[in-house]
Amino acid sequence: MSHMPSTPPESPSPSQNRRDRAARRAGEFPPAPEPLAVPVFDSHTHLDLTVREAGVPGGAEGVADPVQALITAAAKNGVDRLVQVGVDVDSSRWGAELAERNEAVLAAVALHPNEAPRLADLDEALRVIDELAGRPRVRGIGETGMDTFRTGDEGRAAQEASFRAHIQIAKRHGKALIIHDRDAHRDVLRVLDSEGAPGTVVLHCFSGDAEFAAECVRRGYYLSFAGTITFASAGNLREAAAITPPELMMVETDAPYLTPAPHRGRPNASYLIPITVRALAAARGIDPDELCARISANGERVFGAWK
Repeated sequence: MSHMPSTPPESPSPSQNRRDRAARRAGEFPPAPEPLAVPVFDSHTHLDLTVREAGVPGGAEGVADPVQALITAAAKNGVDRLVQVGVDVDSSRWGAELAERNEAVLAAVALHPNEAPRLADLDEALRVIDELAGRPRVRGIGETGMDTFRTGDEGRAAQEASFRAHIQIAKRHGKALIIHDRDAHRDVLRVLDSEGAPGTVVLHCFSGDAEFAAECVRRGYYLSFAGTITFASAGNLREAAAITPPELMMVETDAPYLTPAPHRGRPNASYLIPITVRALAAARGIDPDELCARISANGERVFGAWK
């Protein structure tokens, strides 16, 4: 497939939180780590937000297609496939179109849990997500879920209604459900159990402890670990990884967020996945090459073939 320049959608009125986070990520990208010997994929990235909020490694001056520059930088480090994840209608549509043009990218579409309460017409937005979900290179419905950290009590009903609608979209189209869960472990399981989970569920940026991991594993859910597993304070995540079967593991950046140590506070991108993979392998007690092979096989089961 061709690699046509692809301009990320603009946010017409970004929230103050997003503006503040973008300002904090205005620094230089970290140096590239040692490349992986066995290729792996990034199960959850935001190429559009990375370009808009942080740019590209080495700077964007003279770069004709910054999105392709991020994809190329990742491939040089052994990260040869990406899942571009939508957070609203515009980013979901953009990701679906990018995946149709670029064989290294598959797309997931959804309304972020914190987006749902802000929408004037949630039903119409969900209708568009349902329509996009039918495209062949859209392989996931996400990120959806529950977030009690940023959404207050007044927005919880809309958030849960949106989550339930996304579950039904995932089941209707036979796509993986990609869950954002922040301070909402019990609510996420409650809704999944009551609504009936799709055949494939991924806990994006897994943030629970070993007990919650065991509950997810018992249900057959995939746990996707991000750069947070490298943080000194993240002993709970390393304990969760230690009990997670490799056949239910994935790895992600959530770029431009959650940059692995020792680079916290700087922009994140898919080329930094090797740092997280090696930390995850150490926590699980498995060879990094073997873990990469297992994760790649998991990606084919969850998302299908990229090419």
